[in-house]
Amino acid sequence: MKNKYSFLAVAAGVFWGSTGFFRRTLDGMGQSAMGVIAVRCFFAALLFAAVILATDRSAFKIKLRDAWVFLGCGLISLLVFGWCYFRAMDEMSLSAAAILLYTAPFFVMLMSAPLFREKLTGKKLFAMLLAFLGCCFVSGLGSGDAHITRLGLALGLGSGICYALYSIFSRFSINKGYSVLTVNFYACALAAAGALVIDGFSGFGAVFSSGYNFAMGAATGLVTCFLPYLLYTRSLLGIENGKASIMASVEPVVATIFGIIIYNEIPTPLSVVGMVLVLSAIVILNVKMKKDRT
Repeated sequence: MKNKYSFLAVAAGVFWGSTGFFRRTLDGMGQSAMGVIAVRCFFAALLFAAVILATDRSAFKIKLRDAWVFLGCGLISLLVFGWCYFRAMDEMSLSAAAILLYTAPFFVMLMSAPLFREKLTGKKLFAMLLAFLGCCFVSGLGSGDAHITRLGLALGLGSGICYALYSIFSRFSINKGYSVLTVNFYACALAAAGALVIDGFSGFGAVFSSGYNFAMGAATGLVTCFLPYLLYTRSLLGIENGKASIMASVEPVVATIFGIIIYNEIPTPLSVVGMVLVLSAIVILNVKMKKDRT
């Protein structure tokens, strides 16, 4: 039933595609980049804790020697990733930052090959190329806006690497026998704590200032963090890291659709081509071949 796990990875990308809407909403409250990370991870950690309390309290238990896995997930794959990505947006165009972020599947496949002996098949490499080109087109490559600076390049590639490391650290934790809930609770809790140390509690003042702000803060944690990371990590139980990462590349397609529906943004012909390429990559990865087990 690998199609089930592929669906989970795609669903994660769909939820991540809504991040722009929630980011704009929290920006309107005066939230900083770190404030947004703190809010979304705080509410997500509460949700994961609630599920663990209701289902299996033993999921809170971890071994001290495995702490590095959870620190990596939380501080590197969530906190540092968010900081690099938001700083990249400050240094250059949003499209350029997005293009560099979507190098993540390449890094996932590159690291998973020696670490987990995942095969670099021709089908996966072709699908990765299609997905990356599609993300570039959707993000505006060729529009004249993708100006990349040296610092922006470093930050953008940093965001792609940190984003990719989530798959790596999660795979290590799963191989060690930890549940999806355990991985994500500690990742979100550590990321929220790190963001609070850096930015303080100022961001929460705005969130708790009104019922609407609180609802949007909680929704941000639910939709852009709790659900996608839960679904994506579960997908790793049934498919390889590289495949899951490519499947989740549907994110910019969904973000474009959100822009069309909510902000009346008109897609360019190039972005439409990009969406087709990303969707084609997903289809290719799920075409069953006699000698293909991935």
